[in-house]
Amino acid sequence: MHGGEGLGLDEVLRAAEDAAPVESVDVVARNLEKRFSAREVSFWLVDMVGQEAVRLPRAGTAAQTRGETQRRGLTGSVHDQVLRSQRLHQEPDEEGGYRLVAPVTNRGDCIGVLDLLVPEADDAVRDAVVQAAHALAYIVVTDRRFTDLYHWGRRTTTMSLAAEIQHQLLPSASCCEAAHFTLVGGLVPADDIGGDTYDYALDQDALHLSITDAMGHDTASALLATLTVNALRGARRAGHSIVDQAYAAHQAITRHGRGMTTGQLLRIQLETGTCELVNAGHPWPLRLRGNTVEELTLTVNMPFGVPAPVAYRVQRLRLEPGDRLILITDGMRDRAASTVDLPALVHATRDEHPREVVRALTSAVHEACRGSLPDDATTMVLDWHGSRSGQRHTNGGSNGT
Repeated sequence: MHGGEGLGLDEVLRAAEDAAPVESVDVVARNLEKRFSAREVSFWLVDMVGQEAVRLPRAGTAAQTRGETQRRGLTGSVHDQVLRSQRLHQEPDEEGGYRLVAPVTNRGDCIGVLDLLVPEADDAVRDAVVQAAHALAYIVVTDRRFTDLYHWGRRTTTMSLAAEIQHQLLPSASCCEAAHFTLVGGLVPADDIGGDTYDYALDQDALHLSITDAMGHDTASALLATLTVNALRGARRAGHSIVDQAYAAHQAITRHGRGMTTGQLLRIQLETGTCELVNAGHPWPLRLRGNTVEELTLTVNMPFGVPAPVAYRVQRLRLEPGDRLILITDGMRDRAASTVDLPALVHATRDEHPREVVRALTSAVHEACRGSLPDDATTMVLDWHGSRSGQRHTNGGSNGT
């Protein structure tokens, strides 16, 4: 069968909505099987650590019943190539047909890949597979609210209690692409984090960012981070300024918890690139402008929760189209991590998508610490496109779907 027959994209989405959340991926698979005689249709999730791809079992199969998963290392694989390039991959199979692998990505958030075999692969088939993968991304984003299936599928290591708490504090998507910006966050070790968080929210005229580092380790720091993040979100969602958000976090910790949290809060006007910033005892950000990487030497206020009088003040900077802003936590530069030349690495990856920059920075720190980080290490990379063209671009790197 060819592209015009069988279910169209609108029908796929409607059929997925009618199916149970654990079966919606199968709707896409059956659609491709019917339209293009596709075989071995599979959906591979990127695991929490970002090192492996995990095949999600089809509904009703023995593998799903037994909770079994098939796993592949990402490094050097076709799946990794597709995730990095965000482009369809095609290669001949052993039976005279073709293998197609398409990125399953939503607003830059790489969820996984769609992998299948087809007897023919012309432009119509390739376009339909790309569209199906894009639809699958929306389906997964919607359905993972209702089931643990997609969370379970991404776990290839044991999650500590602190990490379980911590991941609930993070945005559901680590990447967001929009007309004015591309933003990516990442942290290591993903399965044993204890105090670091990052957050973002986009409204009609501004982008809000925060990166925080709660004192200590393990569950105590995760609980401290919970107070911090939810105080910041509550104040932000009530429409308060970033200064008021800072005081809200400070008061929440002093009233309900022990310890301190460093943090950096930003509010960026979409039309002008004007950025308001509060630094609460946090490491300075890096900025790549043109070919120059520099540390922005901001005034540093006291951390949230410090047992002393505090005064939080707004500082301002202006982002220009083409700027790349890198926010980090202490774990990116403490102890063995300090041997990593972050500015040099930021410069070396200047033409890469922010996803690859986050991966390169966190991987370098992880390797410098020989896989055993003494503290969480978190990075946020923001590419500022500005409002001139209204088109997405990012320092020469490739964009997601």
